Amino acid sequence: MADPKTTDSTDISAATATLPDDAALARRAMGWTHTARFLTTASRLEQLPQTELPEIAFVGRSNAGKSTAINTLTQQKRLAFASKTPGRTQHINLFELGPRDAADALFADLPGYGYAAVSRTDKQRWQKVMADYLDVRRSLAGVVLMVDPRLGFTDLDLQLLDFVGPRLANGSVKLLVLLTKADKLNRRDADRALQQARDTLAGISTEDSDIGVTLFSALSKRGVDDTAVVLRSWVDSLRALAQPVA
Repeated sequence: MADPKTTDSTDISAATATLPDDAALARRAMGWTHTARFLTTASRLEQLPQTELPEIAFVGRSNAGKSTAINTLTQQKRLAFASKTPGRTQHINLFELGPRDAADALFADLPGYGYAAVSRTDKQRWQKVMADYLDVRRSLAGVVLMVDPRLGFTDLDLQLLDFVGPRLANGSVKLLVLLTKADKLNRRDADRALQQARDTLAGISTEDSDIGVTLFSALSKRGVDDTAVVLRSWVDSLRALAQPVA
């Protein structure tokens, strides 16, 4: 069984560690995420456009800091709607990245889950939409899961991982877990949260899977550059595979 990677400011994931200039790599990746722009929104899976572009989905509990993480990564204050009332966003929002005339990837902002004030009917409906999206969305290339490290993986987080589990196991979909609000943790608690996350992810990791975890803080910017580098490396690796063999 493969161990999940840990990405941190001093430990960039295996996909990027061998590159000679990490600072330049981070600048390139952050420049790329900054190109993100709204494309479309959909309340049902069949309303999403079919695309050949790799899609990276952002998922997490309603209060895990998902919208804030997207805005921080893209250096745009209001790209992803961060409502003061968790659970209000009930659509899948797609954002396009890369040159405007030659986009190379999409970010998908999925509705937060688990907020108590949302009706049971809405919860069940969105659980079905998210399960189908993670199971069958052909263009899905990676998942970024936001987890509050003070809570750890909740039952709903684990259920979401079950939805995409087969695709994680065969490596067709990559996973990066962001332990958000890391600025609220001291060093000891941060180390404990990382180890607990690694232990949980080890249970779903295989030799074919690409699974990583990092501490992340929108306030202190910890892990922001490294996250951008990992996401950019996912897209670059897929583009390399798509190149015709000479």
